[in-house]
Amino acid sequence: MVTLNLPKARPVLAGRPTPIPGRTDRRRSAAWSRFARHLLLCAIGAVLLYPLLWLISSSIKPDTLIFTDLSLWPKEFDFSHYAEGWNALEFGFENYLFNSALIVVLSIAGNLISCSMAAYAFSRLEFRGRKLFFALTLGTLMLPGHVLLIPQYILFSQLGWLNTYLPLIVPNFLATNAFFIFLMVQFMRSLPRELDDAARMDGCGPFRIFWRITVPLCTPAFATTAIFTFISTWNEFFSPLLYLTDAELYTVPLALRQFMDTEGQSSWGQMFAMSVVSLAPVIGFFIAGQRYLVRGIATTGLK
Repeated sequence: MVTLNLPKARPVLAGRPTPIPGRTDRRRSAAWSRFARHLLLCAIGAVLLYPLLWLISSSIKPDTLIFTDLSLWPKEFDFSHYAEGWNALEFGFENYLFNSALIVVLSIAGNLISCSMAAYAFSRLEFRGRKLFFALTLGTLMLPGHVLLIPQYILFSQLGWLNTYLPLIVPNFLATNAFFIFLMVQFMRSLPRELDDAARMDGCGPFRIFWRITVPLCTPAFATTAIFTFISTWNEFFSPLLYLTDAELYTVPLALRQFMDTEGQSSWGQMFAMSVVSLAPVIGFFIAGQRYLVRGIATTGLK
């Protein structure tokens, strides 16, 4: 009679699965790895946020402590910089906020309308020279912006547009931003063409297909374009400095520049306070649209 020496079976507890050797260690290692990554990201975020926190802290410090006390928590609080800075310039700061907001709103509308129509033509319509024109459009991305300064200034001068908002707004209605065109083209190419074919069978033309089908589906790309346009236009300093000469027409960046005096009498506290005020719309707009921004970038890939 042959006796087999089989290993004894492990007792199984009711309701608890038998742990597999090595799996617990792998889970523990993965948990520590995630913790280390999150800790590293938090450290990097703290470093990146320090200038913003220092700006906010300096806006509520007395002038004598702004550059002598580098801590984020002020030893003394002085909120008068906000009231003084609001009315320190020739015009109230609300005037400059309104000017920037007007330019931003019209610039966003111009980019959304013109760039979406150009992108629709490049991505959904068939016409001779489409690839060549699209390549030339992308080629403008490699053209330094300073090369166009003198020709544009001469053109706007001859049109009588100097010291107006037209040089800052009208180019956005002419699809001059190749980056936004490329962004929308890549997004529109991901849409099924069967939708266009079905609409044509129902008697829709190109414009109706664009307005009724393509535009509603491109909300993430439009939101991404709007956010980038808002940030770049709101923070633009050189173009308003070049074309605007009347202080009443100044935008927020030009207004903040007026707080600085070349003779060393700069009003740092007031400038920091108004800088915080000018950052609030940017941060608020970004927070409100970040969901669409991430979605638009994530779904806009290269084919």
